[in-house]
Amino acid sequence: MTSARNVVVLFALLGACLATACTTTGTGSTKLQPLPETDPRDDMLIAQGRVWSPAIYSKKLFSRFSEQITGERFCKFIIDLKTNKIYYFDVNVYPMHTDFVFKQIYRKEPTPQLLGEFMANYEEDKPRFLLAYLIHHIGPDIWTFNFWDGDRMEKKHVERAYEALRTTFFAFDRVKFRPDSLHHERVAEAPPSPGKQPVPFVTNDEIYKQSAYQAFTTGTSIGKLRIVRDEDLEKLTWNKDQIVILKATVPDISVVSGIISEQFSTPLSHVALRARAWGVPHIGLKDASTTYASMEGQMVYLNAEKSGHTLRKATASEIADWKAKKNKKRKVVLPARDLGEKRLLALTELKVTQVGAYGAKSANLGEIASSNPKGFEVPPGFGVPIFYYDQHMRENGLDKKVNELLADATFKKDAAVRKAKLAELRKAIEDAPLNKDFTKRLMEKVTKLGDKAVFVRSSTNAEDLPGFNGAGLYDTVPNVKGQPNLEKAVKQVWASVWNMRAFEERSFFGIDHFGTYGAVLVQVGVNATAAGVLVTTNMFDKADKATYTINAKSGLGIRVVEGKKVPEQLLVNIETGQIKVLSRSDEDTKLVFDKDGGVKEVAVKDKGKPVLTKARVKTLIEAAKKVARLFKGGDPQDIEWLFVGDVCHIVQSRPYVTN
Repeated sequence: MTSARNVVVLFALLGACLATACTTTGTGSTKLQPLPETDPRDDMLIAQGRVWSPAIYSKKLFSRFSEQITGERFCKFIIDLKTNKIYYFDVNVYPMHTDFVFKQIYRKEPTPQLLGEFMANYEEDKPRFLLAYLIHHIGPDIWTFNFWDGDRMEKKHVERAYEALRTTFFAFDRVKFRPDSLHHERVAEAPPSPGKQPVPFVTNDEIYKQSAYQAFTTGTSIGKLRIVRDEDLEKLTWNKDQIVILKATVPDISVVSGIISEQFSTPLSHVALRARAWGVPHIGLKDASTTYASMEGQMVYLNAEKSGHTLRKATASEIADWKAKKNKKRKVVLPARDLGEKRLLALTELKVTQVGAYGAKSANLGEIASSNPKGFEVPPGFGVPIFYYDQHMRENGLDKKVNELLADATFKKDAAVRKAKLAELRKAIEDAPLNKDFTKRLMEKVTKLGDKAVFVRSSTNAEDLPGFNGAGLYDTVPNVKGQPNLEKAVKQVWASVWNMRAFEERSFFGIDHFGTYGAVLVQVGVNATAAGVLVTTNMFDKADKATYTINAKSGLGIRVVEGKKVPEQLLVNIETGQIKVLSRSDEDTKLVFDKDGGVKEVAVKDKGKPVLTKARVKTLIEAAKKVARLFKGGDPQDIEWLFVGDVCHIVQSRPYVTN
């Protein structure tokens, strides 16, 4: 350990060191200089085996005292409000602020009384310490300091921490305060204390959107590199042996070996959910098509980690190993089908055990609706069992077309032929007349819903299952009005059983196409003011069991899963209620109901403003807890929700599937 005299010397030398951190131009503006990589004083501390320091002079000591998680390297510091000392400490030795305080400052074992006194330092009135973090966001090269998101610190505490950094940290001219909760955002935006200069701050949203890299799904893969440009997506086919660079968001992707998206989105987009289910690496990387243009058409090796990626030409041995493993058999067993059920049952009459007749989407939502939920609503609706899909196919000879296709060798081998033939089959399903008795019963049931506009949603027996969620494979038709449009919508949803993306996905997971049937969920349409998806787990930290992940956007929820724009992303601790804002929605427009049916696009008036208020978040979290308790087994639930004003509606719950 360093003597007290050495500590004094360190403080004395600090001024000279920090004076060289920046220079002033003739106009008075500050010009950033390269940050020092090493410094003799840091070397002295490191040689002495110090676990804390009153200052950090260079990257070397910061690196020594810090830990890297994903694209962030962080250390922690403490300011003793009684002595005015600052302690930067080694998080590899003392992972928590409490560890350091009890070992190095109190020099006592923690007792309930002492722990209670220590925890008071997270309240507005801090008796002894400021407990903070210092972070380097590596991708955008941004330096920030912040407090735990549950800390109720005030403006004066942020100002005091910033002043301490100004005189003790080598990169102080680059450091900004980073608010990590709604309370912190209010503190950051508040005017400075009398006589104080404003503390610069940067939000998580701004950092997220400046990042050049993001790992949605980590892992390693081999494949032929393909850059997807402005091709006609209707004619585009995919190959499971390719690693693709997507210049724009592509909602209709089938199985590939890896995905690199130039346009950042969210881990809950359909593309991200599919990549996770396939078990292939998926990253966001700006300018990837330019960076790797010279490798297009070559067999490449892609390794995606939270902290970065590797993309290079694959070796012969890597390709050989990959070929030996790539045809690994997968098998998802579908629920036993029930073709005897003909009733169009209301959601409140459906239970999860009826998945074989009504599909998992209707059965799961029925389980929620029939539980008499409190604190949220389930829009009224009813399930159309698979009997009527089977009837439609048989009465119109469409089952024979399916048999012919699945027996055709060219159809099996050639993706372009498969895409064209499936399109022909879907058209035949949509053109064939509905059974008149079924149409009559369908309209009677819709009339009982108040003759309101409805959503017609897929509820096949091959989606929303444990191990296979089928996100985005089948069609939903929104805001349907009138009998002709209702008939058309039901047939479109049935036809989507034979979407190219759905067919390829089922093939990849070993699902029997002959055993796949289209059930339908008809549900009163709700013209949402906000909508999105909640997963009952922390998608960014598997070890965190007390946090839910929320994605939200204004208007209808269709835009959230399309992944074309960044949504509002929140992490909510369900025990403390603390909300961490990862990003704000950057959409210029939103989708709302058109008075004549369908949806239309309108401008977002308050772009960048929070989609979810604190009260809405609380309501949503309580609703999600109740939904999760209905489905046993402990697996996370992927819940689709919406708000009209402050009234929460739950419209879907399914297992959150990872490979």
